[in-house]
Amino acid sequence: MGPLVGAIDEGTSSARFILFKAGTAEIVASHQQELPQIHPQEGWVEQDPMEIISCVQTCIENTIDKLIAKGGSVNDIVSVGVTNQRESTVLWDKTTGEPLYNSIVWLDVRTSTTVDVLLDRVPNKSRNKNYLKPLCGLPLSPYFSAVKIKWLQDNIPKVKKAMETGNCLFGTIDSWLIWNLTGGKNGGIHITDPTNASRTMLMNIETLKWDPVLINFFEIPSNILPTIKSSSEVYGTIAEGSLRGVKVAGCLGDQQSALVGQQCLNRGQAKATYGTGCFLLYNTGPLKVHSSHGLLTTVAYQLGPDRPPIYALEGSVAIAGAALNWLRDNLRVLPSFGHAQEIAEKASEVEAGEVYFVPAFSGLYAPYWQQEARGVIVGISDDTESCHIVKATLEAVCFQTRDILEAMISDYGAPLLNLQVDGGMTANQLLMQMQSDLAGTTIVRPSMAESTALGAAMAAGAAVGHWNIDGPPLNIPSTRWTPQGTEDERDVKYSRWKMAVEKAMGWEM
Repeated sequence: MGPLVGAIDEGTSSARFILFKAGTAEIVASHQQELPQIHPQEGWVEQDPMEIISCVQTCIENTIDKLIAKGGSVNDIVSVGVTNQRESTVLWDKTTGEPLYNSIVWLDVRTSTTVDVLLDRVPNKSRNKNYLKPLCGLPLSPYFSAVKIKWLQDNIPKVKKAMETGNCLFGTIDSWLIWNLTGGKNGGIHITDPTNASRTMLMNIETLKWDPVLINFFEIPSNILPTIKSSSEVYGTIAEGSLRGVKVAGCLGDQQSALVGQQCLNRGQAKATYGTGCFLLYNTGPLKVHSSHGLLTTVAYQLGPDRPPIYALEGSVAIAGAALNWLRDNLRVLPSFGHAQEIAEKASEVEAGEVYFVPAFSGLYAPYWQQEARGVIVGISDDTESCHIVKATLEAVCFQTRDILEAMISDYGAPLLNLQVDGGMTANQLLMQMQSDLAGTTIVRPSMAESTALGAAMAAGAAVGHWNIDGPPLNIPSTRWTPQGTEDERDVKYSRWKMAVEKAMGWEM
């Protein structure tokens, strides 16, 4: 069956391990397992790091069992790549291998007070959130890893002590996984790649190295930080289990990995991943575009230690699929499992009336960056039914995506010909048509849904000479949606969305 390339895809709600036939989008075997979240307080989101590594190992072993059942062999696997939820932060003791606290997940908002304290350090008392942006490409926000490290340092005595004794290691989930897979406390490799490092606020976006100015601003000891390697090179070998001796050779944050997997490898190409949140990346090539519209400048990938970094503009929507979960779990207006077809049918029941829903449960991300915003539903009349709320929820995902696309086009100066999409929500065909209509652009969804895992496999395969990323693009069939309705119609709806967003601002004082 070989050669095969494996991809560990560790997301917010589940982990999976997928084996691809090298150089193709063909999946040979895979296994997925859900990952629980912990909510100690409102707005706090944690996961158990030991559960994360255990879940990944379970996925690997089950996939290998399926491979062998199909007549394949572990010897067919030439390398493994890792892709992961970004910004989620783990601190652990390098001597025992034990986490010093649960992983603080990317969408956790407990660090709002930490951001306030850090803003007081900005010179001239300007409290400018963009003070560090020229160095790291990011605004000061609860979202990014350095702020989470700072909270842990200030609030968890065990963390502070481990930092003082030199036993503390920091990692985003990729670093935690690779360290454990390559031996852990017995010689594990402590590395990350520029895509993950660019989400910490500690890496210089120009040099791709940890920046002393940034480290000093956050007062974080530099010895806790992993070594930054390229996204595609051999880091080490797996120490235990069925994959013992297999090379770990690719590492990309999940959104950048989806950009690679969607083959958006040329300037001006963009992709959107619709999951718990919605994330758009716009490839700007070797050019760093500093946004004046609230977007982030991030590293898209660096496919080899001797290759230049490629950059992207990024916009993040905090609440996308999570809003549908809220309708199901809190309002109970969707069936218990809320499959795409059932959701589409419910939204299609709407005959008249326009309701707008801004799901700013924990503030608004790009292009607004308003952590004080809270959710609002407007346009309700005595004719409003649950189907109006469901339709408004789907439209909210589309409007937030348009917000980001408008900002990207303004910053980069070139129109977008089409938007590549992936993620669980793209199974909803009504949502895809709505997105095309409300954004006025063609939507392209590949038939192979695992773009994120594919990107990690491409990086890991290329590092060991079993994947030619520079060759012709993979031939993956796709479905396309083109805009219906007039420009005036979509602009009127969009202006009403903007009015609803205004109503959402400034609720949390």
